[in-house]
Amino acid sequence: MARRALVVGGSIGGLAAAALLDRAGWDVEVFERVEVELSGRGAGIVTHPPLLDALKAAGADTGDLGVVSEHRVGFDATGAEIARFAFSQLVTSWDCLQARLRARVPDDRYHLGHVLQSFACDGGRVQLRFANGHEAEGDLLVGADGFRSTVRQALFPQVRPDYAGYVVWRGLVSEADLPAAARDQVFDHFGFHLPEGDGEVIGYPIAGPENDLRPGHRRYNFVWYRTAGAEQLRDMLTDEAGVTHDLSIPPPLIRGDVLAGLKADARAKLPANLIAMLDHAHSLFFTPIYDLASPAMTGPSVALAGDAAFLARPHIGAGVTKACEDAVALAECLSGDRPVAEGLRAYEAARLAANRKAWARSRYMGEYLMPQFRDAAGKAEWAAQHNLHTIMRDTAVLNFA
Repeated sequence: MARRALVVGGSIGGLAAAALLDRAGWDVEVFERVEVELSGRGAGIVTHPPLLDALKAAGADTGDLGVVSEHRVGFDATGAEIARFAFSQLVTSWDCLQARLRARVPDDRYHLGHVLQSFACDGGRVQLRFANGHEAEGDLLVGADGFRSTVRQALFPQVRPDYAGYVVWRGLVSEADLPAAARDQVFDHFGFHLPEGDGEVIGYPIAGPENDLRPGHRRYNFVWYRTAGAEQLRDMLTDEAGVTHDLSIPPPLIRGDVLAGLKADARAKLPANLIAMLDHAHSLFFTPIYDLASPAMTGPSVALAGDAAFLARPHIGAGVTKACEDAVALAECLSGDRPVAEGLRAYEAARLAANRKAWARSRYMGEYLMPQFRDAAGKAEWAAQHNLHTIMRDTAVLNFA
């Protein structure tokens, strides 16, 4: 009889773990807390070779995965191009990756609306209890439930997300909606701009809805990193009803005046071609940037994977890649008849140091945005290392090995 793995978290990392463990001979079930099929609002995902390798290993379709951006281009305060170099990179969307991996997990093994309440390990078995009263038992629990992970909180209650002092705004722009001048100047490239004293803007083309890759039907992923103090963040996380949300706020609940403030600041601080991008963006939302690093990635009969273990800031563009690499290693370490305890030790040896390096590199990439580096001394200290050219060179590059 096949050993049984219970995966908590039905996003990309959990799906990858489920598909790969299934291929390694495990009987796998996935439990997702949300009650409807997941959607990432079309958010862009930068790919790397290890991510593509993981998709292939999971049996997922990798054809027509996204848009290839051939150049990285930097813009100055007037919107003029001041830097360019060739850098071919495939960019896809969260929805596309989710759909490709979701197709690898049978519907009867994927359970929506299951909020993990508690778990216990006894004699090499793990028992799960969910808020809806459902119970499950298996040989392995995989905590792939994101940076708010219930599994991690049970293993390491002292580990909490640590706010970095800035947020990232994201929005999607339909290619067909853009004025011709802005589209011709910006759309096809992985673009970069550093507004004076107000963070960092990047953007790149991705597929249109339902992975539509036809020119004229694609979208542009607009990203703006902006500092926000603790009190300002608290205000931004407060909705129209006066409810302050913990850690993040659902996009539909972001107040109108917060969105209006973003657009007013854009008009004052961004060049016209990037203002056009923001003006035509839909589904605008922000995410506070947090740091999170677990002291270990395993417990008795338990493995942590992806953001549940280490939350890397998005500057390195490796969150999804990292989660899928965790899934590949976990399946490899637990293949065959290898004892679970031995396999988990091998998994931690394979992935703990690698995750720490990714986490550290992502902090380094974003530190110049943090409040302690916003004074004159901090700016001078980091200017030589964090300028437009180095940011263009190092963003979304796996150079932290």
